[in-house]
Amino acid sequence: MAVEHALEISDACSNDDGKIRTGVIGAGVLSLAWSTAQLGWIGGPFAMLCFALVTYISAFMLSECYRSPHPETGARNYSYMDAVRKTLGKKHTWFCGFLQYLSLFGVSTAYVITTATCMRAIQRSNCYHKEGYSAPCSGGDDFFMLMFGLVQIFFSQIPDFHNMRWLSVVAAMMSFTYSFIGFGLGLAKVIGNGTIKGGIGGVHTASTAQKVWKVSQAIGDVAFAYPYSVILIEIQDTVKSPPPENQTIKKASMASIIITTFFYLCCGCFGYAAFGDDTPGNLLTGFGFYEPYWLIDFANICIIIHLIGGYQVYSQPIFAFVERWLSIKLPLNRLVNDFYTIHLPFLPSFRINLFRIFFRTLYVASTTGLALGFPYFNQLLALLGAISFWPLAIYFPVEMYFVQRKIAPWTSKWVVLQLFSVGCLLVSIFALVGSMEGLFVQRRQ
Repeated sequence: MAVEHALEISDACSNDDGKIRTGVIGAGVLSLAWSTAQLGWIGGPFAMLCFALVTYISAFMLSECYRSPHPETGARNYSYMDAVRKTLGKKHTWFCGFLQYLSLFGVSTAYVITTATCMRAIQRSNCYHKEGYSAPCSGGDDFFMLMFGLVQIFFSQIPDFHNMRWLSVVAAMMSFTYSFIGFGLGLAKVIGNGTIKGGIGGVHTASTAQKVWKVSQAIGDVAFAYPYSVILIEIQDTVKSPPPENQTIKKASMASIIITTFFYLCCGCFGYAAFGDDTPGNLLTGFGFYEPYWLIDFANICIIIHLIGGYQVYSQPIFAFVERWLSIKLPLNRLVNDFYTIHLPFLPSFRINLFRIFFRTLYVASTTGLALGFPYFNQLLALLGAISFWPLAIYFPVEMYFVQRKIAPWTSKWVVLQLFSVGCLLVSIFALVGSMEGLFVQRRQ
């Protein structure tokens, strides 16, 4: 029972279609040029359009599950897992919770890697500008990962940091800025080259097996870039009514996915057109671009600012769940439940909790440690996308939609949605196998 109550408190971000774009446009956009290069001129754009359609279908079904049993007049479900618990039962809730929090933990780890890569890219960009493009401007990411971890330990202790209204606005502005810069640099390089590089089949590889693995990793990267199902219901919980929340979120999702897909296609296609087979894994840090160095630095600063806030958006639901669950299980434990007020001169007083300090610090340390052990941007994004895509973006929304709309087995709608679910499952398995293979290969090198 304590777990069921604890599942009700997972809140993720603020409101509106701007927040949806904040949840969708993230580190994944930077890998889409590489993904397009692996899939080719037909497969790359087609994959992005397919995932855009799948994301909207998933958002449509999830928006119907915010209230139950009726999508407009029923009781509110305050989180994704709350909707699963009320609609599908306790067993599904445990499975969903494990996958959702694993996904959130993985995204946090990916943000550590991405931020460190951007910090190093700024350092290298300035070095190349001063010393020349052939200078040995190499260096590791470990120091920058540790710096990011220290910053997040501090931000993790700020109450409701992820719910601050300005955070969503700043994050959305940053995501659009670096996406537009990536698109602009790619376009400028295509014009400078005087030709469009790349081919229908994508990057050439030494063997068919290598091509299959690269394609599967690329699909995993696209999967990571799109679905935001883990936070959609939490976003919907902040939408005011009337009109009904499900109608508002459907319109917001449509607008956000269209805008996001436009940026994704621009970044992916122009990045591939600019570099062809040499397309870097990360468009703004792989150093296909050297000049203007100040613009590349600015783009990476925008990414860093976005990911500092994004880390909290994806981490706070885990903090809230664990802390709420323990407070219910251990109501008399002073370490878990007692807060102490701290007064500092010239600053507002604030409250601290010893368990919160310990747990949140341990969480940040664990994501930073995992990033230090597996600092592989494209492979980790592909793995996360493959793991979370089918169960969170497809299976649970489909099953809840069946219950919510009382769709009987073997009716035409039931069969179509089941075929849709099975098809997405096969894509996820393919991407999962390839991303794991890529991760192990990188680890052995």
